[in-house]
Amino acid sequence: MTIVSALTIAGSDSGGGAGIQADLKAFSSRSVYGASVITALTAQNTQNVTMVEAVSSEMIAAQIKAVLDDIDISAIKIGMLGSADVIRLVAHALAHYKGPIILDPVMVAKSGDRLLATDAEEALIEFLLPRAWLLTPNLPESACLVKAKQAETIDDMRQQANALIDRGARAVLMKGGHSSAAVCHDLLVQDGREVSFTAPRLKTRNTHGTGCSLSSAIAAEIAKGKTMVDAVQISHQWLQGALKKADSLNIGNGYGPVHHFHEFWL
Repeated sequence: MTIVSALTIAGSDSGGGAGIQADLKAFSSRSVYGASVITALTAQNTQNVTMVEAVSSEMIAAQIKAVLDDIDISAIKIGMLGSADVIRLVAHALAHYKGPIILDPVMVAKSGDRLLATDAEEALIEFLLPRAWLLTPNLPESACLVKAKQAETIDDMRQQANALIDRGARAVLMKGGHSSAAVCHDLLVQDGREVSFTAPRLKTRNTHGTGCSLSSAIAAEIAKGKTMVDAVQISHQWLQGALKKADSLNIGNGYGPVHHFHEFWL
């Protein structure tokens, strides 16, 4: 069996439920070796984020170079970057990387704390959107990026996805978890066609890290050679299992993590 490797470039979550920690758990659960580049340190738990400290530009660049110089990376997932300067730095550091990039535009934490400076949104669109094989915004993030109200219908989601493709992304997965509908709809738009992924809304508050985990699982499946549609389908199904078993972890007093290893224990 050949083990492939994926890289996550994102912030660290001291509570272990999102960010780098969730990414590496998702990679591992999908049988992919994970390497990491930490862009920011956050002091957070299941209830809130109490402090965010950026990693120096020199250190971020050095981490990227160290990984890519030595490890054969089959896919890269990009998460929390925090500022326009870091966005530009990461885009420059990945200029010669030709593999697939999954971009999760992390803007706001589950607690509501802002994780991307508002002036960095245009930098994200200009420098990283054209590099993204797949962009995975939730509904509030997509609304911010296209400067529109939050999508309420499938048609709204389709329009916003196409607007983001017009701005450079090869494909967009609109995540519908922030809607109020009893059934959650995720919509993948790629090459002029679309595929819908649906699941009943689960009654759990333990959803911390769902976005990070889904995008990382997709990156892992892409690294293994799956098509975009198959990678999203497999990852969507895996995340539903992780949400169904999330309550069994009983972590923290707020929004607990999903269960990345639900297929193996508990």
